[in-house]
Amino acid sequence: MLRSVGQKLVAVSEEDPRVTELRTAVSRLRRELAAHPVEFPDRAVAEDELAALDAMAAGGLPEIPRLRRSLLLIAGAIGSVSALAKGLGDVRNAVELFGGPPLH
Repeated sequence: MLRSVGQKLVAVSEEDPRVTELRTAVSRLRRELAAHPVEFPDRAVAEDELAALDAMAAGGLPEIPRLRRSLLLIAGAIGSVSALAKGLGDVRNAVELFGGPPLH
């Protein structure tokens, strides 16, 4: 969408801010993981799930159960790598923006 500001046309994003936050956090963690020099057994799992999160976010509003599943798999895969803890926390916080766990 373009909006007129003065005599300029400025692009205005209509993306949900939660999706923007998720995409930013996922992108950051993907870069940190790619730069991490140590291989670990579940690295491919983390990379695949981060790619899945990115694809879900790029598609608009993602499914909350699928977001949470991916987060659990990523946390399980890289949870013990302390160098990635902040990035993982940022992804977790972004996922939580979509709502807390379902109440039973």
